[in-house]
Amino acid sequence: MDRVDAELNLKEKNLLEFSNLDINKELPDAVAQEELLDAKKRDREKLGSVNLRADEETNLYIDEIKKMEKDRQDLVTAILKLKESINELNQKGREKLLEAFEKVNRKFSEVYTKLFNGGSAKLELVDSEDPLDAGLEMLVSPPGKRLQSITLLSGGEQALTALSLVFAVFLTNPAPICVLDEVDAPLDDANVTRFCNLLEELTKITTTKFIIVTHHALTMSKMDRLYGVTMAEKGISQLVAVDLQKAESMVA
Repeated sequence: MDRVDAELNLKEKNLLEFSNLDINKELPDAVAQEELLDAKKRDREKLGSVNLRADEETNLYIDEIKKMEKDRQDLVTAILKLKESINELNQKGREKLLEAFEKVNRKFSEVYTKLFNGGSAKLELVDSEDPLDAGLEMLVSPPGKRLQSITLLSGGEQALTALSLVFAVFLTNPAPICVLDEVDAPLDDANVTRFCNLLEELTKITTTKFIIVTHHALTMSKMDRLYGVTMAEKGISQLVAVDLQKAESMVA
């Protein structure tokens, strides 16, 4: 009992309480119990010496954990605010997009009717209920034809339809300069005349400067100024400019 008291700090009356023995059963072999005790001691020794700074380190880790939890809460709050801002921006974006879409759609229909001398055209948002994710479909009806997708039109009709959309955007939100690169190439003379007439109207109602790259003589004849590149000598290009208004006055 002296050994038990010294090593385990237990009294005789507390032995059964802190052991795996049952008073109603036969006591196990003493040698086996000694071996079991030695094994427990070895396990305890493997744990190493007692860390006397454990309480201090625990308090330090507690402070660090509290700081990390606060940082995490701040981060979660920032994420929620960011999501709210994104949702607000998306909502305003949808409103502005739909507003601009309606304006362009109206102008597109007007310009298309002028270019084709009749017919109708409209824009539709497709593939998604959310305007920000939706695609754009052009549905047009040339004079005497049913409403159909632009992909079913001829090359010339597609070119005029695309020009209608370009001009509709410029009428809605004019830009300082517009460059059109051989847009009249697939058009016949009648449609080139309509294109030039519409271009002339646009120059009167907007401040946009139109630069047209063309090989069509009819289009050239409707321009205010011509710029051409010639190669009088092989490998040497030269720019030639003609002011048609001054040329006409000189001829007159």
